[in-house]
Amino acid sequence: MLQAGRALKVSIYLSDGATHHGVPVYSSILDFLFYRGIAGATVLKGIAGFGADHHMHSSSVVEISDRLPVKIEFIETREKVDSILGKLEELAGSGLIEMQETTVAKPAQRSRPKLQSPPEHLKMEGKAKMMRIYVSEEDRWKNKPLHEALVEAMRANDIAGVTVYRGILGYGAHRRVVKEKPQFASHHGSIMLSAVDTAEKLQAFMLIVDQMVVEGLVVFSDVDIVKYAYRALETEAARTPSAAASVPQ
Repeated sequence: MLQAGRALKVSIYLSDGATHHGVPVYSSILDFLFYRGIAGATVLKGIAGFGADHHMHSSSVVEISDRLPVKIEFIETREKVDSILGKLEELAGSGLIEMQETTVAKPAQRSRPKLQSPPEHLKMEGKAKMMRIYVSEEDRWKNKPLHEALVEAMRANDIAGVTVYRGILGYGAHRRVVKEKPQFASHHGSIMLSAVDTAEKLQAFMLIVDQMVVEGLVVFSDVDIVKYAYRALETEAARTPSAAASVPQ
């Protein structure tokens, strides 16, 4: 891996139309550098220029646009450059190879997926609280389904996990029996949200629940956390809540 310090910057100037065994020369050189473990390389394409033949090439001239200059640039240690220079000269053919002394102030680092550091409460075990919130599927909060808004609020307030259940049969305070009918899209069913966390965190969250839930039921139960296992999220894009991230109920 390239380290900070003295190094060589190598620039290879080619014609876009040049080929090596039927493959564009720049592609052959790039493959060679890749498989020889060069730290990194960039291919740049010019829009106008001329070379040793002294013919002007421009992207505005269609018939000669495939003869535009191409530049491959990379930075490596002198030892590694010396070990591949002979093959580079062969691949470059009539192209120009330039080398300059340079200083690497900060070498590029291999990008690694960011591991999301789990909050401390993900390691909790022992005594905890389970909070269940019962609302109607038709309930809204700021123009969105209430249960979705509650999940978002719990996530924003770092509640360990929540699972949403949809009732298939039941009744509430109004004594109206609600039954799921698969052939119809019912939006009047009951919804239960179940979350587990410390008593302190859930009690603090109740201040938000009181503001959001106009009509519904909230109950607390004592629970014992026997095992709370999870896989660390590997990327930022993987933060979408899922059943796998929820606390088992």
